[in-house]
Amino acid sequence: MASATVARDIMTSNPRIMKVDDTVVDIAKALADDQIGAVVICNDDNRLQGMITDRDLAIEVLAQGKDPSSTTAGDLLDGSEVVTIGADDSIEEAIDTMRQHAVRRLPVVDGTDIVGMVSQADIARTADEKLVGRLVEAISEAPDNSTRG
Repeated sequence: MASATVARDIMTSNPRIMKVDDTVVDIAKALADDQIGAVVICNDDNRLQGMITDRDLAIEVLAQGKDPSSTTAGDLLDGSEVVTIGADDSIEEAIDTMRQHAVRRLPVVDGTDIVGMVSQADIARTADEKLVGRLVEAISEAPDNSTRG
């Protein structure tokens, strides 16, 4: 029998949302201040444009010798569709989506509004052992995704 728990039950509400013109320095400060590993990036109309992780900053900015004070969130986004999950989607759906797209975090949407973030840690803390095992297995087997999530 499938679990009745849905994304909105386990998500971290009100994820840190930043704008496409925020600099890498701004993003790094937000990550440090909030003690988080990713921020959601939106345009001026609050439409989801992407996510940027602490790993993105290390690999795509620092390792490439880019200037963090002049490089913006928009400079790091590749234009691909952002993988999300609906607020009322099941934990199983979250795990399957993470596995298919090789990501560890999913913005949670309710209509067009970003209402939260589900991470593999959220699932590990709340799901039953069988689901947690599926998640660990899925992440372990997922192809390398060194550009997002």
